Amino acid sequence: MQNIYIGYHFKVEPKDPGTEILLAELGETPFESFIETEEGLSAYIQKEFWTENVLDDIFILSSPEFKIEYTFEEIDQVNWNEEWEKNFEPIEVDDTCYVRAPFHEKTNAKYDIVIEPKMSFGTGHHETTFMMIQHLLETDVENKKTLDMGCGTAILAILAEMRGAKPIDAIDIDNWCYLNSIENAERNNCEHITVYEGDAALLEGKKYDLIIANINRNILLDDMQQYKDCLNDGGTLLLSGFYEEDIPFIDASCTEKGMKFIKKFSRNNWVALKYVN
Repeated sequence: MQNIYIGYHFKVEPKDPGTEILLAELGETPFESFIETEEGLSAYIQKEFWTENVLDDIFILSSPEFKIEYTFEEIDQVNWNEEWEKNFEPIEVDDTCYVRAPFHEKTNAKYDIVIEPKMSFGTGHHETTFMMIQHLLETDVENKKTLDMGCGTAILAILAEMRGAKPIDAIDIDNWCYLNSIENAERNNCEHITVYEGDAALLEGKKYDLIIANINRNILLDDMQQYKDCLNDGGTLLLSGFYEEDIPFIDASCTEKGMKFIKKFSRNNWVALKYVN
């Protein structure tokens, strides 16, 4: 039996950070797949879960700070690969790391990562993923036991292995992300990544030399003590998924737990911070 979807196509102004906020809010609803577009975002929900008031609790739609217009349509059996081929552009970071889909041509980049995400979480298009790649390219991860928390499509875990990290745990609470991370790790011939479905409760008793957490401010603050408890002395913590104005809250949580700030990347008001335990 074919699944019938309702597809919403949002035009967002300003696109950044409006699209990310919209995506985060829609992620709390029955919408299950998202594709970033040139104008904003397309979001898809199975018709059986759709109601006329499905957008009533999406606060950004009524925010005076953003202008958001949308259309919607009924779609039979969405071909996610076809949608991605229309919208997914490869990403190049510092002439060193290249993130692409299988249908893109291979380059001579030192780190060539191939993913087939079918949705837009963690593809590298978003500023936070881009900056976390930058941090990983500058960090010595050779033989470092690593955690990719909230791994999404496992891009960061894959890059960590390519740069010599092992063993690597990749964790995501979302079942789709869990399954897709397994697929992408296999696609990139990774041998040291183990993917788990769950949250910070899985960290009890674990120890790591490097923790990568690209999630959002509230979850990071809630789980910061677990990260501290899991981080070996001298270990590195890379954090992103929040704005410049969130830095005081993140920094206070890290420093009061004895972690030292090392470096910040900024990109369109998003930031990625590096700490050492």
